[in-house]
Amino acid sequence: MDKTELEKLDAGEPYYFLDEEVAARKARAAQLCQEFNAIPATDPAAQTAKIKEILGSHGKRVSVQASFNCDNGRNIHVGEDFLSNYNLTILDIAPVTIGNHVMIGPNVDIYTVNHPLTASGRRGYLAQATPVTIGNDVWIGGKASIMPGVTIGDNVIIAAGAVVTHDVAANSLVGGVPAKPIKSLTH
Repeated sequence: MDKTELEKLDAGEPYYFLDEEVAARKARAAQLCQEFNAIPATDPAAQTAKIKEILGSHGKRVSVQASFNCDNGRNIHVGEDFLSNYNLTILDIAPVTIGNHVMIGPNVDIYTVNHPLTASGRRGYLAQATPVTIGNDVWIGGKASIMPGVTIGDNVIIAAGAVVTHDVAANSLVGGVPAKPIKSLTH
């Protein structure tokens, strides 16, 4: 039996991203994000309630500033004491798992989805997603980008503007394009 495009997507296989079911999943997320982004900053309780509705799972303390955008929402799992500044985008086609005590600066992008390197694959509207995992006690500086398939260890600082293309070892500061180790950190 042939898999549906959503089944391929969920299995981490190449999938046709214009598929009706795939598009419906993204449209649901876009609607919820639009609702979140319309809540006045003077109503943090309503913002928190809406972001908890969007996320797949979360700890007790969650603070996300508008604007926030995602592709699914249900694939985002954040731990206790999660803080995100303005303009966070998480393309959570695959799961994004974020640990406890994580702070994310403004204008950060986290991507799980990529497109083929071949022109024929891109013309066929194919995409493929791989999960992103972020450990505990991580600080991601403003305008950083986390690419598909990356795992970030515990006690890590991602410098502002970094583009993280490979896994990051625990207890380290990384920066640059592509991000490279700058120094070791202690607890």
